[in-house]
Amino acid sequence: QVQLVESGGGLVQAGGSLRLSCAASGRTFGSYAMGWFRQAPGKEREFVATISWSGYEKYYVDSVKGRFTISRDNAKNTLYLQMNSLKPEDTAVYYCAAGLYGSSSHDYAYWGQGTQVTVSS
Repeated sequence: QVQLVESGGGLVQAGGSLRLSCAASGRTFGSYAMGWFRQAPGKEREFVATISWSGYEKYYVDSVKGRFTISRDNAKNTLYLQMNSLKPEDTAVYYCAAGLYGSSSHDYAYWGQGTQVTVSS
């Protein structure tokens, strides 16, 4: 079992940057693919990015390609999402998840509680 805790969210102006972190408990972090999802008010949860257990494979939703970077440090049991050139439409609660490599929420068995990201125009 894996417990996940996100941090790093906040309020930022359009064009700014934030780095989200997701700290995982347990000794099996390195065996899971990890993902970031987001949910804006009134909208369904949306896939953002995923990274394989090794870190070599990464996949992003088109809307964040070139702006967001997913990475992980298995020695520190931590997942990251570097977000640059933020836009108001990036405003959402961001969730990290552990499971299989994929872009569907059904690929992931474990979820964090979420961290709010608000981008002002």
